[in-house]
Amino acid sequence: MSERIKKLRKVLDLTQQKFADKLGVKRNTVGQWECGINRLTDQVIFSICREFDVNETWLRTGEGDIFVQRSPEEEVGYYVEDLLEYDGNGNAFYDAIIEMMKTYHSLDDKSKTVIREYFKNVADGIKNKEEKA
Repeated sequence: MSERIKKLRKVLDLTQQKFADKLGVKRNTVGQWECGINRLTDQVIFSICREFDVNETWLRTGEGDIFVQRSPEEEVGYYVEDLLEYDGNGNAFYDAIIEMMKTYHSLDDKSKTVIREYFKNVADGIKNKEEKA
């Protein structure tokens, strides 16, 4: 696993210090993991997978892709869930966003273009208002 930690850090283009900072550990702890001096606990493995979106199977065994592969719907859900700190017990705002994304995803290309233009116009209006203020 030590080689995979180092490989992951290099793929992410992070120094040992930046990698450690993201996980809330000391730089020398990362160095010890990479040298195989200290083993990773299950909690650390979970933290690495969560923080960097790493495939746990790859981290533990080297099998599969380095990063979690998600469908577009799963990816949107993942980010919305993170944003809203969704705990799985229901959240009307979360549910509304997911339904909007599912509906958008099912539209034909012309309808998607109309919606994108609408939101571009809204964003431009906000930008113009901010510039005038």
